[in-house]
Amino acid sequence: MNKLTIIKVGGKIVEEEESLKQLLNDFSKIEGNKLLVHGGGRSATKLAERLGIENRMVNGRRITDKETLDVVTMVYGGLVNKNIVAKLQALGVNALGLTGADMNTIRSEKRPVKDIDYGYVGDVKEVNAAMLASLISQDVVPVLAPLTHDKQGNILNTNADTIAGETAKALAKLFDVSLVYCFEKNGVLRDENNDNSVIPQLEKADFERLMKENVIQGGMIPKLENAFESLDAGVKEVIITHASQISKESGTRVQLTVSSKLIF
Repeated sequence: MNKLTIIKVGGKIVEEEESLKQLLNDFSKIEGNKLLVHGGGRSATKLAERLGIENRMVNGRRITDKETLDVVTMVYGGLVNKNIVAKLQALGVNALGLTGADMNTIRSEKRPVKDIDYGYVGDVKEVNAAMLASLISQDVVPVLAPLTHDKQGNILNTNADTIAGETAKALAKLFDVSLVYCFEKNGVLRDENNDNSVIPQLEKADFERLMKENVIQGGMIPKLENAFESLDAGVKEVIITHASQISKESGTRVQLTVSSKLIF
């Protein structure tokens, strides 16, 4: 199968001009098939604050009421997505910005209320892999915003790491997929205050233990959950690294099991 590189970028990388410029420049140099998934949560948080809308997060996931949904739709599907697409076009990359509603790319269902009511948040049910593959075969580079739809006329906010993971899983049936989560840290850290404390390899059992010990917490939890689910579904490799290192052998390589036990 042909190789496909999926890059997910989030955090302050998409907010700051210089870091975004470097990331997109590196992305443009990746050879072969590629796809970009972006977040934009900090920009959405800032706009919500300016509008007097309260931001609520639980375990790294945003609670999305109707007002917040309007904000994230504007920020993710508009401001952030089109800014990235325009910059990629300037680099010679024929990018196409998409939400899950465009061309029925990603269908989701509103998350049912259990212990927490997440509001207008979508759980992915179907990724239109054939359509994405058709675009990729025409040398189009999809740029996915973290918004999905329920095919009943409703936009739903969906975690960008989940978008990347579910897209990687769906396309793993058609491509040899490498999934790279990049952000402002060097990888998964043993100590969040020490950027050099990168865990080079992380298997599922250690993830579960480190999560219970609160070494891994917040937004890193859904990122790693999606990473392991992607590997289970046939994605070749998942790497978590700094945005400036997407083409280098660095960061944390996520694996279902490792041959030699690491000591933390």
